[in-house]
Amino acid sequence: MSEQELDGGWDLAKSTAMAMAGVSMDGFRDRGSVGCDMRIFARPEVTVAIQFGNSPLTVEGPDQPVFDGLVAGLVPGIRHVRAERVECVELRMSPIAAYRLLGVGPADLDGTVAGLADIWGSGAALLREQLSETATWAERFAVTTKFLAATETTRTADSEVVACWERIVADKGAVQVRELAELTGWSRQRVWSRFTAQIGVTPKRAAMVVRFRRAFDLLSVGRSPAEVAAACGYSDQSHLHRDMSAFAGITPGALATN
Repeated sequence: MSEQELDGGWDLAKSTAMAMAGVSMDGFRDRGSVGCDMRIFARPEVTVAIQFGNSPLTVEGPDQPVFDGLVAGLVPGIRHVRAERVECVELRMSPIAAYRLLGVGPADLDGTVAGLADIWGSGAALLREQLSETATWAERFAVTTKFLAATETTRTADSEVVACWERIVADKGAVQVRELAELTGWSRQRVWSRFTAQIGVTPKRAAMVVRFRRAFDLLSVGRSPAEVAAACGYSDQSHLHRDMSAFAGITPGALATN
């Protein structure tokens, strides 16, 4: 595990080992009570934020839902989450791990952000209470890992679905459903239906998200939109612009210059 203090009164802790297969874990603490405005958008992972401090998370939207923790699927929409102070353990789960650990179908998370209690019930409150009683990030990560082990189900994704997901990730989104059907020996219709049920989005949508995230990361480190469009297999810069706007609410040019 590594820990560091960031400018602005933030603590950041990163677990150097997977909490469980397909699950990474980080910790964030706002020591300066400066508050935050986080943006949630598409990524090829399910995000779980467990807020163990006293400041709730408010999700921007028509009804301004307030959560003590939240779960966002691969394509949750572009959401702003605000809090007066953040003290949270954040989990990043592959959709394969999420299918096993969350106790809810990933398809139910498409296009939305759910409260942690809606996913884990009363166990979410118990986890938050246990985290609030810890003094170090090592303890918090241990408590969270123990909780995940206790909630793990026997439900597993089909091996063919796992193979399809791994192929999409390995090919950075540049794969066709026809190729996935050849990989599994399934019909295209069966690939489409089983993958969607267990991953939460269609194979085509999953490939788009994987490709988008690679493009986002390249733009974030200063690569030009033209370079990124070519490197990530977009037909042209307009295609990149459309995906970036749809999945992150920002233009490639604006991201590249941030």
